[in-house]
Amino acid sequence: MDQELPQKIHAVTEAAGNAPAAPHVVPFDFRKPGQTPGSQIRAIYALKQKFLHRVVSSLSAYLRSGVTAQFLGVDHLPYSEFLRSLPMPTCVVALGMRPYEGNAVLELNPSLTFPIIDILLGGNGKEAPAANREITEIEQNVLDGVFRIVLQALAEAWKDVLPVRLTLESVGKEARLLHAPHEPMVAVSFEIKLEETTGRLNLAVPTEILTMESAEADAPSAPRKAEATEVEQARMLELLGESQLTLEAQLEGPTLRVRDLLELKAGDVLTFEHPVDQPMTGLVNGKRKFTGHIVSTGKKKAFRLD
Repeated sequence: MDQELPQKIHAVTEAAGNAPAAPHVVPFDFRKPGQTPGSQIRAIYALKQKFLHRVVSSLSAYLRSGVTAQFLGVDHLPYSEFLRSLPMPTCVVALGMRPYEGNAVLELNPSLTFPIIDILLGGNGKEAPAANREITEIEQNVLDGVFRIVLQALAEAWKDVLPVRLTLESVGKEARLLHAPHEPMVAVSFEIKLEETTGRLNLAVPTEILTMESAEADAPSAPRKAEATEVEQARMLELLGESQLTLEAQLEGPTLRVRDLLELKAGDVLTFEHPVDQPMTGLVNGKRKFTGHIVSTGKKKAFRLD
């Protein structure tokens, strides 16, 4: 009996040694869905040098100052996380991406915007004013040429990756209103050095647009629909003319805890986090389509489109 026991233990040990290894578990972060095709990401990496060369040469000539830049990386992240990565306040530009709906978001760090404004107004960029504030409307106009240079460099460098027509939609608009917080984005970051100042240029593109473009590219044999004729367009408008849509004017409100909500009673006052002079968002069937202001018309309130 005592001789059989070691043999059994030895046999069990050998069986355990031959057991298959536990599967390798890789953590998955659902906040970073990574839905963009690898081909598009590789193309972005490949064309970064073209953008850097174009933007550096153009900005150097425009500012008459030494400008250098380097690529920092590409990341997948929700729009809310992209916003949290930005300094606040900062300068945000909405870029139209025709023929697709939606906007890309371009951000230029305050550490760059104020020295650039100083240079364009005749200074040397080394004694720029304090950057802990929003830029004014006049300063937005001063920066318009810089934004258009960046826009041209992006359009030229990305035309083979994302064949869209980029347009400058707005400057300084409330960044939170441009996309839903959880919308997946592809963020591209560059570091720009201007004389003795260094800051970042960040670009966020909706993942959905890159995905749609890749799907079209992966199916070259699929027939492309020809553009509708004027007769077809008129017929379509006639069919849609009687359709009903829901139009809403959205006012950003505060965040409440559940217990505070349950304790609300008649006469309580809620303060909205929305300046009176700031445009409101107009929604058509739940999608952002317009900006405007609330006005009075007779005894009723109305929403005037900007």
